[in-house]
Amino acid sequence: MIAAIGALLLFATILVVLWRRLRVRQRESYIREFELPRGLFEKLRKHRPELTMKECQLVAQSLRQFFLAYLKSGRKHVSMPSQVTDELWHEFILYTRAYQAFCRTAFGGFFHHTPAIALGNNQNANSGLRRCFWHTCREENINPRRPARLPLLFALDAKLNVPDGFRYVADCSSIRRDRNNLNGTTYCGGDFGNASIDGSTDGFADTTSSAQANTDGFADPGGDSSGCGGGGCGGD
Repeated sequence: MIAAIGALLLFATILVVLWRRLRVRQRESYIREFELPRGLFEKLRKHRPELTMKECQLVAQSLRQFFLAYLKSGRKHVSMPSQVTDELWHEFILYTRAYQAFCRTAFGGFFHHTPAIALGNNQNANSGLRRCFWHTCREENINPRRPARLPLLFALDAKLNVPDGFRYVADCSSIRRDRNNLNGTTYCGGDFGNASIDGSTDGFADTTSSAQANTDGFADPGGDSSGCGGGGCGGD
């Protein structure tokens, strides 16, 4: 009798795990295939008239990459590393009904926005950028600990020459040798991989809170949902 109950519980556990994995895959597919609202690029180009429509498509691709990083992290805190991508995200949010519907299907809840941030002294912002770097690297088959290049989301501002954008390099040794570059305007993508490993989904230790499972199989993001240290907030 006890053995039968144990086997039943094990079977139920396996079903729950499989259902959660299927749920994440469905959401991932939705994010990849979702069509942004019409007119969104025109809104972005009012702020960035120098952008071509092809470059706007590249910004949209980087925004999807950011959304996927949030999903794959288990809806933990992730920070936005790109100024121009952050602006497109903000414009998307202004389409309130479309954005709410997108979040409901993609994440099972609302994904709040706070401004873009570069690696600084704030611990929550740091962990958010590291987590974002980890997942965007894995999305492009880049080793996050020894990146030979940057993922799109971290390379985009420099690629599009965004005047007030954030600049990153994959290999930090070159700019460290050049004292003229050590002025706080260039950030080392390779530094994001120098975090302790705890065996979690994203590979980085989460110092913001203890994880608690919810009905969607995601971890509770924890932390301060009101500000998130100035970075892209991981939800509340």
